[in-house]
Amino acid sequence: MTIAVVRFPGSNCDDDARYAFESVLDARVRFVWHREPALGRVDAVVLPGGFSYGDYLRGGALAALSPVMEAVRAFADRGGPVLGICNGWQILTEARMLPGQLARNPSLHFLCQDVHLRVERSDLAFTRHYRQGQVLRLPIAHNEGRFYVDDATLAELEDSGRVVFRYVDAAGRQLAEANVNGSRNAIAGVVNERGNVLGMMPHPERAVEALLGSDDGLGILRGVLDHLGRTVPAS
Repeated sequence: MTIAVVRFPGSNCDDDARYAFESVLDARVRFVWHREPALGRVDAVVLPGGFSYGDYLRGGALAALSPVMEAVRAFADRGGPVLGICNGWQILTEARMLPGQLARNPSLHFLCQDVHLRVERSDLAFTRHYRQGQVLRLPIAHNEGRFYVDDATLAELEDSGRVVFRYVDAAGRQLAEANVNGSRNAIAGVVNERGNVLGMMPHPERAVEALLGSDDGLGILRGVLDHLGRTVPAS
């Protein structure tokens, strides 16, 4: 079982993703450079966080035009699981594989802190190890994390159950102060219609060991491997 972690100029969480999958979950990782036209024989794809192309124009705008993204799109169209984290989510929106836009934080400041998320769906490969309504604590590190869609798209996402995570407080309450980047409806992660492409702003790959403060993100990565047919024992 091989996980492709795509590297763009400016990626800085690619090694975090490799460590989480290889060292913690004992899966094999293949780094794929953004200029490669094919992914090779892989079972899942991760678009990691960072600042691809220095976030020129908009975060992810140039990376979405990289040759590898056609292969990522084809992989997703075949039903393969794709996880876009932070800048990876930005890339997925710019590539029109997920709706919306990730805009500048209202504070115009880079945010680097832990946040709480509420799991809105537990029936996806990515969330099968959580229960609906469970509250997770994960880190964020972004400058353009405010999820924006128009009213019609927002209603469609909500009505079709494509919102996967929301920013909440530690008790799971959806309060204005918990929505740290001003995302519409406090949305922190969405999935495509088929349910195999997830974009999220917080970093699950940085929360896989309790020693580092939280292992709440481990379930997302473990869920991908379980979905692919490899049962990963709970730690």
